[in-house]
Amino acid sequence: MTGKFHIAKTVLLAVAIMFGLVASFSRTEAAETRTAIFAGGCFWCVESDFEKVPGVVAAVSGFAGGNVVDPTYKQVVRGGTGHLEAVQITYDPAQVSYETLLYLFLRSIDPTDAGGQFCDRGASYTTAIFVSDQAELDAANAAKIKAQADLGMEIVTPIRDATPFYPADAYHQDYYKQTSTVLTRFGPISKAKAYLRYRKGCGRDARVKQLWGDAAPFAGAHS
Repeated sequence: MTGKFHIAKTVLLAVAIMFGLVASFSRTEAAETRTAIFAGGCFWCVESDFEKVPGVVAAVSGFAGGNVVDPTYKQVVRGGTGHLEAVQITYDPAQVSYETLLYLFLRSIDPTDAGGQFCDRGASYTTAIFVSDQAELDAANAAKIKAQADLGMEIVTPIRDATPFYPADAYHQDYYKQTSTVLTRFGPISKAKAYLRYRKGCGRDARVKQLWGDAAPFAGAHS
């Protein structure tokens, strides 16, 4: 009995160690990623842009900056919730820095426009950088100073304290690559094609290219 008990005890200890290592690995893996929240007008566009950046693990369309818990898309665009269309970017800082994401973000929008972005007007389409600590605040301030110097124009994109981020419903996630059909003024087409037509018609890339020239990281990549 003693020998069998010893073997069972050894097996249980090995299993416990194995689960401990798995849990430790999971915690380490989770600690390796960080999040950034940017509002840059149409969240479909910001999501589409940043999912292409090496080191970005995920980009989720949603809402931030408001005072209503878990708002719907209709509530936000109707106004009154205080939310902006925003994207939560999960990234691996070993592959891409927060400073790089800030650099790309400010050159993927019109940071001189305080009334919305491109064809989308109103408070919910305005831009913002949401920061969660002093390090992010310092980096965001430095990024704005650099962008203003490069552009030679006032940057009006505010830096705001992070607030709860609420993901939008599934209909709006990865809109730019969905193959399901939607009815548009062009007739029934896929969401992916509707997105491309919207982006071009809204003038996003044309305006960003006009402002930033060759420094625009994503303009021209949507055809």
